[in-house]
Amino acid sequence: MAMTKMVSLKTPASFALRASSPLLFNGLLPLAYSISSSSPQTMKKIGVKASFQAKVLPNSPRGIGSVNGVNLKPRMGVMFQARRGFLSELRKMEEEEDFASELQYELPLKIVKYPDSRLRAKNKPINKFDEKLERLADEMFDVMYKTDGVGLSAPQVGVNVQLMVFNPAGERGKGEEVILVNPEIYKYSKKKDVFTEGCLSFPDIYADVERPISVKIKAWDIKGKKFILSLKEFNAQIFQHEYDHLQRILFFERMHPDILETIRPALQDLEQKYEIRTGMLAPERVKGHIQD
Repeated sequence: MAMTKMVSLKTPASFALRASSPLLFNGLLPLAYSISSSSPQTMKKIGVKASFQAKVLPNSPRGIGSVNGVNLKPRMGVMFQARRGFLSELRKMEEEEDFASELQYELPLKIVKYPDSRLRAKNKPINKFDEKLERLADEMFDVMYKTDGVGLSAPQVGVNVQLMVFNPAGERGKGEEVILVNPEIYKYSKKKDVFTEGCLSFPDIYADVERPISVKIKAWDIKGKKFILSLKEFNAQIFQHEYDHLQRILFFERMHPDILETIRPALQDLEQKYEIRTGMLAPERVKGHIQD
């Protein structure tokens, strides 16, 4: 994102959250589960433990007993089969989670410009926090500073993962560098304001965009620790612009139709340059405003 206004940013310390809660299975078998919010696999990777006590009631017919004090009819085989099905479903959920595979990128990184299809590709969540991820974030900052940006998302350098970096100062050694992995917005302010935005993927195009003036987010840091963050004004504007990229939304789609019309010729010029450069038809043509 290309912007000029500077506002200081306070980044809270990261934290890890653990919670436990009882879960009733089939109305009879209590299960306990543990969720670790310090991992991006929260709510997908659930360790299940059965708290199970069975006894035969005095003078009861064969096969009738109790589980945790609840009288049972002879249907234990069905219960255990259902329990195995439940555990299998949990394992399946974990296996099917669409996390990014091994990070693949070429150095030096280059800015992907509209209408390149990589700006619309799905950006997968990250679950491997290693030196390769750290190197990618460092290289993204380097590209961002060299192109006079204040924020940059991974798809803008052709890497389709849930990663963004920003520094409202827009200069190395000043301000605060923020790295967000798998970010999510959980609260928007009702109040909105208009900011003039530019985008590194849309060189020399600037226009007004209205957005909420504050957001509350949750994300993981570069080491894999989850934290929450409150952003206001310019910092919130930068974040929302880069977050849109991770959601495959481009900033001209947030503009009022009248504002969009003022930059339509510039967008069409980028489409034409893409076709000349690649020898292929532009993968998209500018349309219009999208609804929130």
